[in-house]
Amino acid sequence: MLLYMSNSAQEGTSTPLHSVSVAGVVVREDGRLLAIRRADNGTWELPGGVLELDEAPETGVQREVLEETGIHVEVYELTGVYKNTMRGIVALVFRCKPAGGSERTSSESTAVGWLTPDEVTEWMSEVYAVRLLDALDGNGPHVRSHDGKRLTPVR
Repeated sequence: MLLYMSNSAQEGTSTPLHSVSVAGVVVREDGRLLAIRRADNGTWELPGGVLELDEAPETGVQREVLEETGIHVEVYELTGVYKNTMRGIVALVFRCKPAGGSERTSSESTAVGWLTPDEVTEWMSEVYAVRLLDALDGNGPHVRSHDGKRLTPVR
C-alpha cells in the first residue's frame, strides 16, 4: 500500500491517504474477458489488488492475475486510472493478453470465468464493468472517479 503525507499533515491539517491498486483486463483472442467472483463479497470483478511498495505496476498486474486466476499474462498498456473517492483507492488498469496457465480459483476467488462484454455489463457493477469496457474501446487511458457504486462527474 502506497501512502503519502504532505507537510500540512505535520501541521495538523487533514491530508488524504491513498492506496494504489492494479488490475488486469485480460482479453482472449475470441474477445472474452477474464473475471473473478470475489470470495469476500460474491461480486464479479477484474483480477487485481494492492500494488506492493517494491513492485512495478506491470509486475503487480502479472502477480495479482496469476494469484487470483492461475493465468499468466503479458501486460500491454495502461487503459485507465480509477479513483474510489470514498475509500481513497486509485486503481491502475492494464490491458493484458493471456500467456499460459489454466483457470483456477484461489482464497480470493470462488469462480473464474471468461465473459462476453454483454455478460460483463450484466454481471458487474457499473464501476467495475466500465474498466473492462474502457479497455476495449481503444480511446484510453481513461480517468474516472466513483463513489464505490456509481461513476461521479468530473469536478
